Amino acid sequence: MTALKLAFRLLMRDARAGELTLLTLALLVAVGCSTAISLFADRMQRTMTLQAGEFLAGDLVLTSSSPVAESWLGEAGNRGLRQAQTIDFSSVLLENQEMLLAAVKAVSDQYPLRGVLKTADSDSGQDDVSTSGPSIGEVWVEPRILPALNLAIGDWLTVGEKPLRIAKILRYEPDKAGDFYSFSPRVMMNQVDLAATGVIQPGSHVHYYYQFAGEAGRLSQFKNWLQPQLQPSQRILDIHEDRPQLGSALDRAERYLGLAGVAVVVIAGVAIAMAAARYSERHFNGVALLRCLGADQSTIFRLYVVQFCVLGVIASGLGCAIGWIGQQGLLHFLRPLLPKQLAEPGISGVGYGFAIGMAVLLGFASPPLLRLREVSPLRVFRRDLAPLPVRAWLVYGTALALVAGLVWRYTGDTQLIVAVLGGGALALLVLALVVAMLLRALRLLAPRLSLAGRFGLLGVVRKGRGSIGQILAFSITLAAMSLSFSVRNDVLEQWRQQLPEKAPNHFVLNIIPEQRDALQAELNAAGIEASRMYPVIRGRLVAINGEAVQKRVSKDSRGEAATHRELSLTWTERLPDDNTLVRGQAWPVEAEPGWVSVEEKLAQSLAIRVGDELRFTVGSEQVHGRVANIRSLRWDTMKPNFYMIFSPGSLDGFPSTYLTSFYLSPEAKAVLHTIVKRFPSLTILEVDQIVAQIADILRQLSKAIDLVLYFALLAGFTVLFAAVYGTLDVRMHEAALMRALGAGRGWLHLAHAIEFGIIGWIAGLLAVMLAQAVLYALYAGVMHLPFKVDVMPFILLPVGAAGMVTIAAYWGLRQVVRQSPLLVLRRF
Repeated sequence: MTALKLAFRLLMRDARAGELTLLTLALLVAVGCSTAISLFADRMQRTMTLQAGEFLAGDLVLTSSSPVAESWLGEAGNRGLRQAQTIDFSSVLLENQEMLLAAVKAVSDQYPLRGVLKTADSDSGQDDVSTSGPSIGEVWVEPRILPALNLAIGDWLTVGEKPLRIAKILRYEPDKAGDFYSFSPRVMMNQVDLAATGVIQPGSHVHYYYQFAGEAGRLSQFKNWLQPQLQPSQRILDIHEDRPQLGSALDRAERYLGLAGVAVVVIAGVAIAMAAARYSERHFNGVALLRCLGADQSTIFRLYVVQFCVLGVIASGLGCAIGWIGQQGLLHFLRPLLPKQLAEPGISGVGYGFAIGMAVLLGFASPPLLRLREVSPLRVFRRDLAPLPVRAWLVYGTALALVAGLVWRYTGDTQLIVAVLGGGALALLVLALVVAMLLRALRLLAPRLSLAGRFGLLGVVRKGRGSIGQILAFSITLAAMSLSFSVRNDVLEQWRQQLPEKAPNHFVLNIIPEQRDALQAELNAAGIEASRMYPVIRGRLVAINGEAVQKRVSKDSRGEAATHRELSLTWTERLPDDNTLVRGQAWPVEAEPGWVSVEEKLAQSLAIRVGDELRFTVGSEQVHGRVANIRSLRWDTMKPNFYMIFSPGSLDGFPSTYLTSFYLSPEAKAVLHTIVKRFPSLTILEVDQIVAQIADILRQLSKAIDLVLYFALLAGFTVLFAAVYGTLDVRMHEAALMRALGAGRGWLHLAHAIEFGIIGWIAGLLAVMLAQAVLYALYAGVMHLPFKVDVMPFILLPVGAAGMVTIAAYWGLRQVVRQSPLLVLRRF
């Protein structure tokens, strides 16, 4: 108890003296950022679980491209599961001389099993909640259908060959998916009326959904029974594997925010290590006195560990409160991407932030604390007797273990962890060597400078390892801040610029061969420049070199998505202009049948190489193709793209349709009615809303990135001031000597400004080089965008860094020149 009371007294004394200010600030930043991101991710996960019905309209959903066996539904009934069914397809509606492509959903009487439908009797009417769909002979329609077809509530709408009365306006459906169908206006009808429409014919593109609800144990047993029997075109969806409301954009947002949070924690950890180093050095004399009074090494270590634990508890608690507020900011910025009803913040997210605070504090501050236990009692008589430094492996090992754990939490990717840690260690080594060479080169300039300039320059060179450590800390911090700005502005803007100004915003599907030339003439007459028309048949990849493709598929990979559905297969004499060969050779104009070109990412996911033999099923027949080349392509051009392209003649004998895409301005939309009237079998998909939604997602994500950037800036400034205050005592002694020799305050300010200006300039130069290297890897390896070196950061960042570091040094060292030389010299 005596030791505990002494620890509290020493902690309060240090707090009043300002010894722990920077360390506490850095800890607040790290905990606040980690807690905010952790709470955000935790709320999203629990929202998925709590609102499963709002996403899938059932606890479990089976999706298929064709009706499933009745025995499967019977098995679900035998297990006591409630069932519902929906059938989704596209259809062109013709009313009052107007045409409209609509997404039709035929629902059973039991739909929805989870969640509710919301309807209204008029555009301005209040929403009514319904637990079942339309009655037989009725349809519910989204509001935009009525003005588009000049209809009103109570009118008749013909779907295929079946007239149905418009009973209500459909405002909300729980399981509306984020695909092409969600951008077409919805028509909901009763499943009993579907056969009378005559719309679904052999070869029609239809999605069947079978919803199940019941006890968790029975659902799990049914899923385990059903899983082995699924065909490649069938898939089971549950809340843990499918997130239709959020989409991949939110998953990527969580991952990016998490990795950005790791960067903030690392930067704050550097500040904690610097502040703890100065703290321990200032307590060497006090510890030596305690050793003389009988305290052993274990007592000393426990004494200061208790202080840091108490400090960690207080600062982490405050940081969790800051994080709580921060996650509310994240939710505000990302509100358009999130479900309407969110789970309340959980204690687990706060607990994670608190644990991160304690781990960061003890992990980065433990090496300096370990030095305190090594202080010799003889230091009472010999002030120059410093304890031996802690082994380097302990310092770096603690930091690397913490970073690896954080990266693993947000990515679960071992390769990424190795790349981050290995690349980071290599970058630090290279930067250290570069800094050492720069300092050696700068020494040659000293004789040509003024006295203040020479003193400032030699202040950098003379400290050697200390200066290298400061410059590396500054450069990594500045690089992280620069990358945050670049991702916030340049990368997102570069992505937008990659989309051509008049990117195709309409896709035309189901062009029968007999109408191909006539449609092309119609487009030319309307002044519409369309992309190439590609023949398309539907087929599924089933084997690679005789091995079932499922054996090469990894979970959640591009290969899994491509092999669990039918692919659009095409053939052409020449590859598309915006496709680039990566490996292999393009086939000649007179190529033999049987060759196939594979998209690069799919080839990587399935380990496909040039020369491999691929087997496809088209209908009931088998098609073989040997890989001639692997090509990269850009999916964001909004032009037709294909995973598989065959050489001419490879798919002869199979019935095919054509597809193309074109750009149409909003003012010219009327021409679509003329095209659809002349070619009623066409399916035209308007993707303007897709492009608009992508742009909106980018805007929302950039706002969320801003919040993390603010944490990074705060962490960067704590590093800056920690580095300045870390040498405060030595500088006070040096300043006292210089003033005793006649130096004035202005001269000392100038010398300090030159010293830290040099440190800042070198750190800024290294930071921009490091940031440009990371951006190159990001552009080329992740985003597949062309990289262009920007000259302005090489000018602005070193100058800005020099100014920022100089200002921080002036503020932090202002008390150095104000101290009386006599008092300082007596103290030392």
